[in-house]
Amino acid sequence: MDLTDLALYYIADLPTNERFNLIDQINRCSCSIPSNIAEGSGKRTINHFSEFLTTALTSSFELETQLLICERRNYGNTERLKECLMLTAEVQKMIFAFRDNLK
Repeated sequence: MDLTDLALYYIADLPTNERFNLIDQINRCSCSIPSNIAEGSGKRTINHFSEFLTTALTSSFELETQLLICERRNYGNTERLKECLMLTAEVQKMIFAFRDNLK
């Protein structure tokens, strides 16, 4: 959820013309990561939980792509963007490791 909060903080500085594009996408995929982890944790089997972790992981790659688009367009605060990208990479590693340890 730290990543979700950081992403929300970052998108506050994006151009308003991106409100229905990048801003919306970043908000949705950053919220999807912890939401899928939480939903999966309530499933009955490890295989079901693993599938939700995979969905969270794909959302993290979607978030990374949206942030890289922002970087290419020179949108927002550069330091906040770097923080978001670094935390996204860290979350991806944690999800990979968690999913692999479930198997």
